[in-house]
Amino acid sequence: MSTAPAHTRTRLTPSQRSAQITAAAAALARDGGLSALTLRAVAQRAGVAPGLVAHYATSMDGLVATVFTDLTGAELSDVRARVEASSDPAVQLATLFATVLGHDHEDVTLVWVDAWSLGRGNAPLSAAIDEQMDAWRAFLAGVVRAGRTAGLFTTDDPDAVAWQILAMIDGISAHALTRGTDPAPFTARLAQACETLVGAAPGTVTAHL
Repeated sequence: MSTAPAHTRTRLTPSQRSAQITAAAAALARDGGLSALTLRAVAQRAGVAPGLVAHYATSMDGLVATVFTDLTGAELSDVRARVEASSDPAVQLATLFATVLGHDHEDVTLVWVDAWSLGRGNAPLSAAIDEQMDAWRAFLAGVVRAGRTAGLFTTDDPDAVAWQILAMIDGISAHALTRGTDPAPFTARLAQACETLVGAAPGTVTAHL
């Protein structure tokens, strides 16, 4: 009579355990937003005891901020890679709008929406929001500045325009999320408004959607 082999439990190092908990929290946030991150929910997702989560994430506010930074930072890296595949600033803006308003970015949009609400009572999250917003603003300003250099855009203040475009992206993304409809019309309206802000001829950006 044969016996089943004994299963040995692999003991994770502190860094591996911390990474496991953060990854579980990130997956949970993708499914239900930052508001889903409770001690018990993260523990259940990671398959560990709540006390272990509390040991490695001594502050839930800090864990929420970390997850927000990880997810939104990855989003910006993905958008940047897609945008920089073209050297044409008009194509870059069109690609940016189509990407951030696409259905495959809805999970991160939910994370952003939750962050704006939760950040009022979470100092680490508030600081993380400011950092990520600054990164997005700098990225957008660079695209607008390149368009001005290429003679496609005429704005004299790329930084101010970048903030305005970012505000429109945030508002329209949140609106599209709650409606759950085809993002194409929202993308077109955003591109049209952007053409006015950057001082481009009508169709300069929308032609590339």
